[in-house]
Amino acid sequence: MNRTKGDEEEYWNSSKFKAFTFDDDDDELSQLKESKRAVNSLRDFVDDDDDDDLERVSWSGEPVGRRTRPGSFQSLSDALSDTPAKSYAPELGRPKGEYRDYSNDWSPSDTVQRLRKGKVCSLERFRSLQDKLQLLEEAVSMHDGNVITAVLIFLKRTLSKEILFRELEVRQVALRHLIHFLKEIGDQKLLLDLFRFLDRTEELALTHYREHLNIQDPEKRKEFLKTCIGLPFSAEDSAHIQDHYTLLERQIIIEANDRHLESAGQTEIFRKHPRKASILNMPLVTTLFYSCFYHYTEAEGTFSSPVNLKKTFKIPDKQYVLTALAARAKLRAWHDVDALFTTKNWLGYTKKRAPIGFHRVVEILHKNSAPVQILQEYVNLVEDVDTKLNLATKFKCHDVVIDTCRDLKDRQQLLAYRSKVDKGSAEEEKIDAILNSSQIRWKN
Repeated sequence: MNRTKGDEEEYWNSSKFKAFTFDDDDDELSQLKESKRAVNSLRDFVDDDDDDDLERVSWSGEPVGRRTRPGSFQSLSDALSDTPAKSYAPELGRPKGEYRDYSNDWSPSDTVQRLRKGKVCSLERFRSLQDKLQLLEEAVSMHDGNVITAVLIFLKRTLSKEILFRELEVRQVALRHLIHFLKEIGDQKLLLDLFRFLDRTEELALTHYREHLNIQDPEKRKEFLKTCIGLPFSAEDSAHIQDHYTLLERQIIIEANDRHLESAGQTEIFRKHPRKASILNMPLVTTLFYSCFYHYTEAEGTFSSPVNLKKTFKIPDKQYVLTALAARAKLRAWHDVDALFTTKNWLGYTKKRAPIGFHRVVEILHKNSAPVQILQEYVNLVEDVDTKLNLATKFKCHDVVIDTCRDLKDRQQLLAYRSKVDKGSAEEEKIDAILNSSQIRWKN
């Protein structure tokens, strides 16, 4: 039975080896650039460890732990078995039980067609370089990533690296498929050899950089990252690699110091809030949160100081304020929260300012169970009236709602809100006093 387009998409979506599309670009450098914001994407190169439901294929072409329906292949390995898959048919004139193998009669085109239909067949009969290359070109002409990759694995197994790289260099579609596949299975060594042959220096550097993911020891990983700093990245990407190295260097120092403080039991913050995990290899934003939580008041000259981290890694004001607010609110350190948004001009006057917007401040404070008095103060600082009323109503900041309705001279909205407060409460008395005032000229 022919495999439909939907079947093929389902196969690739459910397989460990995701389908290669012809308009795919290698986006790893763009992922690396985004690490400047949070260094989160530097960890995105790691594949998930949970592969219980995933299919594994060895270079020998033998499937590992996979059942296959008769008459179809469900993995690339089915097409690459070292034992030729024979198509038997009884033939006149032959003794009973004797069969002829017709697979040797298949041309490259026939073989590719059978692979495309999910049929089991051997590629071993294609022995000459010319036949193998013709097989590859037939596969490419089908625009079927499954078939192309199956043929490429066969070529990888039966050709020397030098010949394989030379032939793929002039066949860019097949080359992109091989690069994609090697990344999926994590064959870093072959990728490095291929990029060296192609003189693709930045990709070579990135592939080398990814090797740090296999190094568990923090000190050894740090030293390896140091060797990556001089690799031929672009100027911008080199700065990101430098940041990664510097961040891990800081984390090692902070981790050693904090482990000692925690074990000594002399520091209040560690006694009240024991650490749940090591800071090593955490993203930049996580490290900043940790620093704002445990080391908020430290002098700028220390490696664990939040201000030091902000300046070293050029963290934008919005990101810094958002992270510091989340950390201090979690500790219910309301004085620190107040100081975070208080600015003083050159005349000495103070003013509240929030680069993230006071509406976001209110949401974070409520999430961390801030008292109503504190919530009301920040709800009042929201400039947009509708947003202010919505937040005040949502978080039951009664005084803000009442005062805002009074200022808007909106009698109807105030009357409607009266039904939402407790009977006989101070809020109800306040609303009644305002409604009975002869000093207000209501608009409705």
